Amino acid sequence: EDPSADELMLEVTAPSPDLKEELFKPGSYRMGDLINKTLRAGLDIEPGRMIFGEDIEDPKGGVFRLTQKLSTDFPEQVFNSPLAESTIFGVGGGLALYGRRPVFELQFIDFSFPGFNQLVQNLANMRWRSNGAWTVPAVFYAPYGAYLPGGSLWHSQANEAAFAHFPGINIVIPSTPEDAAGLLWTAMHAEDPTIFLAPKHMLWAEKETTTPVVSIPLGSARVCTGGDDLTIVAWGNTMEKAYEAIAELQGEVAVELIDLRSIAPWDKATIEASVRKTGRVIVIQEDTEACSVGQMIVTHLMGQPDIWSAIKAPPLLISKGNVMIGYNPIYEYAALPDTKRIVDAIWQTVSINAARGETLPSAAAPAPLAPVSAAPAAPADSHAPQNTVIAGTSDIIVRVPIMGEGLRSARVVNLGKKPGDAVKHDDVLCELETDKAVYPVEASFAGQFKEWKIQVDDTVLIGQPIAIVAGEAASVAGLPVEGAAAKPAPVAKVSAPAPVVSRPVSPAPVTAPNPAAPMNGKSRPPALHPAITKRLDGVVNANMELDVRFAAIRAAREAAKKKDGKAAASPSAIMAWCVTRAQEKFPAFRCLTAKDGTITELADFDQGVAVALEGDRLATAPISAANKLSWTDFTAAYNRAVDETRGGKLIDVQAPMNITSLGAFGIEKAWPIVVPPAMGTLFIGTAHERMINDGGVVYPQEVITLSITFDHRVVNGVGVAAFLQEVKAQMEGFKLPG
Repeated sequence: EDPSADELMLEVTAPSPDLKEELFKPGSYRMGDLINKTLRAGLDIEPGRMIFGEDIEDPKGGVFRLTQKLSTDFPEQVFNSPLAESTIFGVGGGLALYGRRPVFELQFIDFSFPGFNQLVQNLANMRWRSNGAWTVPAVFYAPYGAYLPGGSLWHSQANEAAFAHFPGINIVIPSTPEDAAGLLWTAMHAEDPTIFLAPKHMLWAEKETTTPVVSIPLGSARVCTGGDDLTIVAWGNTMEKAYEAIAELQGEVAVELIDLRSIAPWDKATIEASVRKTGRVIVIQEDTEACSVGQMIVTHLMGQPDIWSAIKAPPLLISKGNVMIGYNPIYEYAALPDTKRIVDAIWQTVSINAARGETLPSAAAPAPLAPVSAAPAAPADSHAPQNTVIAGTSDIIVRVPIMGEGLRSARVVNLGKKPGDAVKHDDVLCELETDKAVYPVEASFAGQFKEWKIQVDDTVLIGQPIAIVAGEAASVAGLPVEGAAAKPAPVAKVSAPAPVVSRPVSPAPVTAPNPAAPMNGKSRPPALHPAITKRLDGVVNANMELDVRFAAIRAAREAAKKKDGKAAASPSAIMAWCVTRAQEKFPAFRCLTAKDGTITELADFDQGVAVALEGDRLATAPISAANKLSWTDFTAAYNRAVDETRGGKLIDVQAPMNITSLGAFGIEKAWPIVVPPAMGTLFIGTAHERMINDGGVVYPQEVITLSITFDHRVVNGVGVAAFLQEVKAQMEGFKLPG
């Protein structure tokens, strides 16, 4: 029997969950915080739910800190993923098919395309091709969009249209904290794959909500302002720009602003009703113009006969052109929709009142505008922190620049100028350390350095004043004056509406911080003895890490307790034994380095074990000739060395390798230092769960992380990798000797 054509649209997606749940009380929220709280609530009510993504475990909690503390509080549900978006989509889809309702993070939506095949070829059509027998209730969320200079090609994309092209996928883009929580909560209860895109420019903007935060149905737009003259449809970052444009109109045009919120499905009814009323529509999007959501909306509206007959002016699309986002802020803001383009488009639209192609005599034709999808260059100072000149002087206030995508603060690590020093163009004034790199703050002017407003080790924020430079005349002339009123932007004149006058905005005055108070506190000795610090000078540090399954060590520990009771070997002793066995096979890890750089390979060697002492001190307990000891003698020597060191017996240790751990504090990994004559230090983290790929099967497994710091003068990376693999084999295959 042939199928019916009416069946074609069945089981593409399920209807949106109609939850009507109150999630959070009224209050002041940031989008990033509410995303975190919503994820937490989802993990709490659904023990089978999992979150999986790149660097989402503590202490990092994701690039934008959206999952901070979740892995600590839900260690069996929150896991780091490999840097593999195809794996993220594939594992998420597989878990969803088995009812686990995963919520997986992509570090940036820009990197989603390696997993595109998994999403659009396998997950999006699963419901339809199984006639509803199989569903994929998974959420994939990602930071999205630009308006944060420095992201450029791979960290600034708005690409919702690429996903919206494929049926079977829900797509939502919030612009407020309460919408982020409401849409994410609904997505977490939906029955189909949902792409949740969080505009990263808006993640940490605080907003007051006077009503409870509630769940929001998919496909539901929000009317933000009412009006009869013009409909504006926007979403994500462009909502901010729309509000700015409406504010510039000063009430002269009654704009009905609609936040689309849900891209697929989208709220046709709300937008249609508004455009029937106003007869005019502008769509603002951050995505590229070609084959875009904005074009889809305009095409749909113009295809409705009643709307076509009511339309008063051609619909306009304000969009990023078919161009790239550049590294330079000038390029970025030239490409993106901005307030001026929106205001100009509004005046162009409301100046026309046409019926069946006729322009009414009362409205003169507007001055020609550049195509609204071709962005004029916007001044960088309208968005990015800019140096300014103190009124009545030539003194330049130097501010912390934008240092990269999502970075809001940095630590001062170096001050490169002193009062009286000459400053030339491109001179490095200071260096700031972020989570990602050390960033040089360079001079874009010439003059003479006057004073610092900061000190080394201070934490500084984007836009914060950090220095004063007496600028040369040519440099000062090109900078805005601090405290002067902003010059109104020129507005193109049209005959129908009254001209717009921009309201001048005075920047907040800069107040020099108080000078540092004298250091009257109690002095304390340094954490490292000066003799040890001096030994570090010649070391060429490098690091490597590897996860090891913990099951064999745990089983051996339990067996030892049954056999030896309180005298049973500790997990630390077992792991030290395994490291010693590996050192026997790798000569480089039996070497000592002398002060003059001489490297000596030992036949018999000691093993060093770090021991915490009172007063935040650390000492090394030596196991003499560790490689020659039997299992029984080794564990006895280990316990004796630790006890004697804790009792105050401190000696100079000559061990090629020192082992350290902070497992009692729950630390999973760390990068220790190497103190010669040792050639390496191995940090063994606390046992924790991690997703393991075992022959293509991914599942959670208890592991420990081996983090080794080694002296590159003694061994190269390949040798260290082989050594770590041997330690892993020893630990995963360990059984009690005898």
